[in-house]
Amino acid sequence: MESIQLKNIIQGIPKAELHLHIEGSFEPELMFKIAQRNNITLDYDSVASLKKAYKFNNLQEFLDIYYIGAQVLIHEQDFFDLTWAYLIKVHEQNVVHVEIFFDPQTHTDRGIAFETVITGIYKALEKAKSELNISYRLIMSYLRHLSEEEAFKTLESSLPFKDWIHGVGLDSSEVGNPPSKFVNVFKASAAQGYKLVAHAGEEGPADYIWEALDMLYVARIDHGNRCLSDDKLVNRLVEEQIPLTLCPLSNLELKVLENLEDHPVAKMLDKGILATIHSDDPAYFGGYMNENYYETAIALNLNVSQLEQLAANAFEASWLPKEMKEKHIKSVHDYFQSLE
Repeated sequence: MESIQLKNIIQGIPKAELHLHIEGSFEPELMFKIAQRNNITLDYDSVASLKKAYKFNNLQEFLDIYYIGAQVLIHEQDFFDLTWAYLIKVHEQNVVHVEIFFDPQTHTDRGIAFETVITGIYKALEKAKSELNISYRLIMSYLRHLSEEEAFKTLESSLPFKDWIHGVGLDSSEVGNPPSKFVNVFKASAAQGYKLVAHAGEEGPADYIWEALDMLYVARIDHGNRCLSDDKLVNRLVEEQIPLTLCPLSNLELKVLENLEDHPVAKMLDKGILATIHSDDPAYFGGYMNENYYETAIALNLNVSQLEQLAANAFEASWLPKEMKEKHIKSVHDYFQSLE
């Protein structure tokens, strides 16, 4: 398939994005604009020099610069602008449903009120719902390099805004911070009605995926690359149709894989795993949804039916009500039929 034809096909696919950190969609141009507005001096003299810093050898190097970028977000308007910029971008890529993460502790730890953070994000999501017809779910992440006690404080802060938040997740530095560290706060989050997801098996071992399933009781695994090293785990993921939200360009940029040709998503589809593709932190990793689909399709020589499966899987894995899922999955199948 010619690359222009492939790009056109991918552009037209109705998509759901389920693994996106809103702070990771912070494009350098917007970062400089908000920094100037808030009289903050960045350690970079231009957008170009900041972009040059977006080269990472591992997850930690990325997180270091991710947290520097987040420092410029201070006011409700900043969080609104960040979220709205992302939503405009994905609307252009035919993303019709988003389930996005935000990291309250990244902001509350530097004195920004939880209310300021969530109100800006929520207002942008509501605007996109009414003006761009993008449905959404909002997921609050606990930072795993911090203590469970800190996560409990975040849970407490979230309760006045419970109606805006659909679930909780677990992100940040994976190695040395297993899911089992957060058993109590996940149990307490579930008691508040929050759905549960966790990053596991990106840089950490397959054991972390087992822990996320058996100790945190998550409904979905974010990343999950390492599952293929454990046949018993693969069988369970297939039997229970536990979704994996994979992020190919992120994996490449963070050296989880040496080459995109090594990405496990095609093998996962072959085994019957409910695998999906997303962008993770697109401003830092060189691509939003379309770029992740395209680069992965080229690297793994994915065929049209595999692209269709990935798109349908994302709606299946979403937290939309059953009838909405079915409607979107039908629109995916109708779209691919129209190409024949």
